[in-house]
Amino acid sequence: MTDAKRRALELAARYVCPDRVRTFEAMGVDLVIGRREGYRLWDLDGRELLDFHLNGGVFNLGHRHPELVAALRDALDTLDVGNHHFPSLARAELAEALVHTMPGDLQYVVFSPSGGEAVDVAIKSARHATQRRAVVSIEGGYHGHTGLALATGEERFARFFLSGGASEEFVQVPFNDLDAMEAALRRHQVAAVILETIPATCGFPLPAPGYLSGVKALCERNGALYIADEVQTGLGRTGRMWGVECFGVTPDILITGKGLSGGLYPIAATVLAPAAARWLEQDGWGHLSTFGGAEVGCRVAQKVLEITTRPGTLDGVHATSDRLAAGLERLRARYPEWLVEIRRRGLVMGLRFAHERGGQMMTRACYDAGLWAMFAGFDPAVLQFKAGLLLDAATCDEALGRFEQGLQGCLALLGR
Repeated sequence: MTDAKRRALELAARYVCPDRVRTFEAMGVDLVIGRREGYRLWDLDGRELLDFHLNGGVFNLGHRHPELVAALRDALDTLDVGNHHFPSLARAELAEALVHTMPGDLQYVVFSPSGGEAVDVAIKSARHATQRRAVVSIEGGYHGHTGLALATGEERFARFFLSGGASEEFVQVPFNDLDAMEAALRRHQVAAVILETIPATCGFPLPAPGYLSGVKALCERNGALYIADEVQTGLGRTGRMWGVECFGVTPDILITGKGLSGGLYPIAATVLAPAAARWLEQDGWGHLSTFGGAEVGCRVAQKVLEITTRPGTLDGVHATSDRLAAGLERLRARYPEWLVEIRRRGLVMGLRFAHERGGQMMTRACYDAGLWAMFAGFDPAVLQFKAGLLLDAATCDEALGRFEQGLQGCLALLGR
């Protein structure tokens, strides 16, 4: 271990994230990222890894994409964060570009520095529009760690910080259960239902046919708004610009983040239909965010949208998805008692293994094989397998080869 890496681990354990350092150490993962380029990372020790984690989709377009770096550098010649009180050309032009990608009549954009804050904006907007308080989400969902977002997600996180969790105001129901959703909407005065289009942290289980459109119909019938959390499934990852488009749903509010930043400058957005945005006409200071829509970040995000909406980008997503799926199916046929399920919609993929902690075990085994992929936090039987939008065929095949090495290493440890 190099001195630089040892120092980074020691300082992180002392000042930043002691439990996280200990947890990864117990897993046998001592990654401290140094150089990064495209879909590759180099540890401070110089060890190379293919990045199939992408920090939840932050690096959809790769690490330090040259056009995004150039956009940031160009912006820094004349711009800075800006002043959130005043109109800004950078914010206005990004909002216009973002709205042009949206389904339905989503028209108004509120910028934030993180997905969690964007979720808070969505919930506040829904509450103001409906004059109701209750919010329905799913068990095992994840929407961030800020105040309102925390209460909509996994209850253990809310309890940990004495933030409530499941209650009359924050109601949770099982995923893919329309009867439970209908009962919750009838029982409570619900402002909104918030759903990840494909829930990430519980391992990317796919919505059952008709589920999401059924939830939208229930919302309309009961006077609630539908909030689509597209922080991980948006920006082309499903093969459509927004995941809800795969399921025929037009939300009242859509949240995007992570990949919108290009991995270079934090930015997220809440996009509102007119009915959800009335507060913007009534009180321009109803929500404030000093760093929401920082001008230099807006220029990066605008370039992210331009690259993502190029004709070849989504075609490439479909080709990469099909290539990886074919390779993964071959491996499932070869190791049927270990790799038991492949969940896929475009590049949103979850791989389930025949052990309750199989995904976590595969995280370590893939790390040893030179592939960084992270297990699902709420279902460690599942490995999140996240390819980038611009991945080429050769790198797909290389990743499949390293993944098979991880399979073999994991099975050897299990004595199979």
